[in-house]
Amino acid sequence: MDKLWGGRFELPPHALMEQLGASVSFDARLAPWDIRASIAHARMLGACCIICEQDANAIIDGLQAIGEEIAAGNVEWRPALEDVHANIEALLIARVGDAGKKLHTARSRNDQIATDMRLWTRDQVDAIIEHLAVLQRVIIQVAEAHLDVALPGYTHLQPAQPVLLAHHFLAYFEMFQRDKERFREARRRINVMPLGAAALAGTPHPIDRDMTARELGFDAVSDNSMDAVSDRDYLIEFCSASSLVMMHLSRWSEELILWNSSAFGFIEIGDAFTTGSSIMPQKKNPDAAELVRGKTGRVYADLTALLVMMKGLPLTYNRDLQEDKEPVFHASDTVQLCLAVFAEMLGVIQVNTARMKQALEQGFMAATDLADYLVGKGIPFREAHHIVGEIVRHCIAHNTTLEALTLQELRRFCEAVDENVFQALSVETMLARRNQHGSVAPDRVREALCAAREKAN
Repeated sequence: MDKLWGGRFELPPHALMEQLGASVSFDARLAPWDIRASIAHARMLGACCIICEQDANAIIDGLQAIGEEIAAGNVEWRPALEDVHANIEALLIARVGDAGKKLHTARSRNDQIATDMRLWTRDQVDAIIEHLAVLQRVIIQVAEAHLDVALPGYTHLQPAQPVLLAHHFLAYFEMFQRDKERFREARRRINVMPLGAAALAGTPHPIDRDMTARELGFDAVSDNSMDAVSDRDYLIEFCSASSLVMMHLSRWSEELILWNSSAFGFIEIGDAFTTGSSIMPQKKNPDAAELVRGKTGRVYADLTALLVMMKGLPLTYNRDLQEDKEPVFHASDTVQLCLAVFAEMLGVIQVNTARMKQALEQGFMAATDLADYLVGKGIPFREAHHIVGEIVRHCIAHNTTLEALTLQELRRFCEAVDENVFQALSVETMLARRNQHGSVAPDRVREALCAAREKAN
């Protein structure tokens, strides 16, 4: 029997229609979750006396055996049966006979696939959260190993003010912390069971939805059967959160690519995450970071595909919803791979502290602190800002730096300057003075690291 619901039709589907409608090539990966949900459904049907206990046990035993065969790679999926649900049901009927035909009592493929996808997505959320936590722990390790390393902080890719490398890395820690929070919040909305909504209006059979929900680990059951079978908000939310993770990874990839370049020379990415050139023997290309940056756009496309698919669908189920799986599968696979790569790559990056220190001498990064120094001498900030701007212009004209100016030269611009200006403009002083919560002072960064260790779980 090639069709489990084909009594209405005299003619088989056109071969092209079978090709168009088949999804088992990609939704077969849902098999473990489909079997898990079906076992819970069968157990509930038996407990509610909707089917006899003997049939329920036969179904459960059969599904467990099929699950083992699938895990062993011994199942040949049949595209003619369209999807993973029909394939598993056909295998079940072949194994246990008429009892297998009773499994689909009080459910539809509509609430079945919605349940499977929520179970699968919930597990992917848990896996991504763990990947994020692993990356955060690597960030902490690298930051702790370079607590005293200072480098330029940039705005507009122009040297702005000195920062600690640990503080810079902890900025990404915060991004990934928000990502974890987004996935945790999404998980709460994912963890609502649609099974029992049937096709769209519920079922007349006396099922116990709460029993099934408990067995499957759902926190609640859906409140509206029509919404339950047609809702894909949780998948859009999943892809949105995934897109933000990729955006954060892509931003960091861009920085690491720049820092790895000879123009910056701040870091060297390990050999295992770089490649050579087919023609230029000297090249060592940061391919891992570039690929992460490139794959970000594809995850954005996954989110866009879902939004466009959903925007014109009336209630309730429409076959368009079959197209929700591949974008979500791709987004999940890509995010998890990129997070794993990033954690490994970051762990073996070599930091060129000498080059970072050298870069601190460029770009007049003490200018803001010089203005603040003048404010401390009673000069209004706007006037101090103007004075320092003139000093910078003088330095540019004479190809020198702020640090190289003598006290006499500085006093030509402002007589309030005295000999303690040089201490005020040292990198150590500039960092230490920014001592508010969340700032770059070494003590504040150490506090942030302590807090980060608590969050990275």
